[in-house]
Amino acid sequence: MTQLAPKPSGLKLTKGRRKVKDAFSSPWASFFAIVIALLWTIPTFGLLVTSFRPKVDIVTTGWWTFFSNPNVTLENYQSVFLQGNNVTPPLSQYIFNSFAITIPAAVFPLTIAVFAAYALAWFEFKGRDFIFFSIFALQVIPLQLTLIPLLQLFARGQIAGVQVLPDMEITGSYIPIWIAHTIFGLPLAIFLLHNFLRQIPRELVEAARVDGAGWFMLFRKIIFPLSIPAIASFAIFQFLWVWNDLLVGLTFGGGVREIAPLTVRLAEMVGTRGSGWEVLTAGAFISMIVPLIVFFTLQRYFIRGLLAGSVKG
Repeated sequence: MTQLAPKPSGLKLTKGRRKVKDAFSSPWASFFAIVIALLWTIPTFGLLVTSFRPKVDIVTTGWWTFFSNPNVTLENYQSVFLQGNNVTPPLSQYIFNSFAITIPAAVFPLTIAVFAAYALAWFEFKGRDFIFFSIFALQVIPLQLTLIPLLQLFARGQIAGVQVLPDMEITGSYIPIWIAHTIFGLPLAIFLLHNFLRQIPRELVEAARVDGAGWFMLFRKIIFPLSIPAIASFAIFQFLWVWNDLLVGLTFGGGVREIAPLTVRLAEMVGTRGSGWEVLTAGAFISMIVPLIVFFTLQRYFIRGLLAGSVKG
């Protein structure tokens, strides 16, 4: 006796998806989404309003009183952005440092990951699956576990007291921060790009190979143009991650003000215990401007790239 195909399970799965879709598209779901968005946005809006208020108003009244007694000044931004002293450079120097750290720290892992994902997705070699799953498993390792070994490696070329490299003498420069962010970003980049590249039709690749295209020409003419959404998605994600990072910047560059990122300076300003709120709010909002511009400008690529590889068919 032949067995029937398991249609009921497929119907149940379809009904379950429909129920989930109906639940998330209901008026109540929309209401809760709006409430959460407002609760998330109000502190940011308060930060923006406070950054334009005079120091006297900030320390004596709440930011919501601005609407009953509006008093606007640009002195906070001028002070935090342009003024410095013999010990602390102006915030513009830290903004430059953040760009000098973030752009290479996004380009380096992306460049390596594109070729690694291409090889893992389309090249046939022994141990390919083991290498891919090992890279994927690296995402669960907390980066805090690697900070001390990396510090020892960058400072003396040693790991756990064993000399593995000559003294590279790169401390006090951007290079350790670039290397650290590249290492931490590679597992996710390879995983994301690999899943996207595996969705490219095999017939398209085989047709190009039959026509005489080499692996590099295949990558340059077909694979790379088709993988732009995934590449842009990870580039945005890595840019936002590195720009907002404090731990890596503080660990590998916080001791040298000439290379410290903007987040390190903001953390120092937070530690003033109640003084200087006018410059702190202005500096915090300046640090938010760049990620907001990047995300809202390229969010369609971000969403398309994150969804790549999540469904098939």
